[in-house]
Amino acid sequence: MTTVDETTRRPLETLAGTWTVDAAHSLVAFSVVHMTIARVTGRFDVLDGEVEVTPSGASVRVRVATGSASSGHPKRDELIRSADFLDTAQFPEMEFTASCDGFSAGDWTLPGSLTIRGVTRPIELAVRTGGVVDHRGATRAGFSARTSLDRREFGLKFDGLLAGGGAVVSNLVDIVIEAELVRA
Repeated sequence: MTTVDETTRRPLETLAGTWTVDAAHSLVAFSVVHMTIARVTGRFDVLDGEVEVTPSGASVRVRVATGSASSGHPKRDELIRSADFLDTAQFPEMEFTASCDGFSAGDWTLPGSLTIRGVTRPIELAVRTGGVVDHRGATRAGFSARTSLDRREFGLKFDGLLAGGGAVVSNLVDIVIEAELVRA
């Protein structure tokens, strides 16, 4: 199935070129289970990236400023930025890179590499293509993605335990990405 821009009836696959992440209309969010009872969420407020699309495939590079982590709670934000977690002083950025043969309408998988705290691991994003529109002289494309990862694999080894057993912070981190790209 071919994704089509309903405004101009162009197949998505013909939109070769460089695209940039519109940070004002994009989101990288995370959530963990806190004290085994409830989910706590946060987001990164500073990100940028590029997607290069050719007739034969695409390459992706997205960078996120780790110091921009925001959970709505200042003391928790300090902990997230500390050496116990992201160590933003030493590792001010995390990065996702990927290459793929192409993309499609609906749901698909994007394998890539994620680097956090200088540790690079393969991950897969479950992606949903949102579509393409032309608006006010700019061509925009939208994508949603999700993944889960074990934070310990990236050196985030905070091991706080509750007095009665159980982790203060789960090892599993869920990531949600809402990306709006603008064709350069």
